[in-house]
Amino acid sequence: MRKNSIFVSKFIKFKKMYSEDIDNSAAMEPNGDDVFSRPVRAGKRTYFFDVKATKGNDYYLTITESKRRIEKDGRFAYDKHKIFLYKEDFEKFTQGLEEVIAYIKERCPVVERTEEDRHTLRDHEEGSQFSNVDFEEL
Repeated sequence: MRKNSIFVSKFIKFKKMYSEDIDNSAAMEPNGDDVFSRPVRAGKRTYFFDVKATKGNDYYLTITESKRRIEKDGRFAYDKHKIFLYKEDFEKFTQGLEEVIAYIKERCPVVERTEEDRHTLRDHEEGSQFSNVDFEEL
């Protein structure tokens, strides 16, 4: 029962901090109205692809990498890195991105982790209290 209350407490704390983080992120933005947004979760990182509009109703893209970390006191904090991409640069940016992705894939095969792999890795990192037991061997 105690584990459940700890989990609920941490979840509420996380939800509050995440909401505050999202709310405070608007202060960092130049004066751009949100038009469209697509979050992409990838392991411990989340990438946000946000389409914004200028006052002249011209669109641009912000790409934000957000990585959650835990402070020494147990609070969650987020490291964020953001780039602004303007439509006149889309073609060159896309070409450069495709070129470096192809270069990496040629030299180092990309292995995507499944959700099951992430859980296994997380359990291993946290020192899971359970061990794998094959009852057939007993």
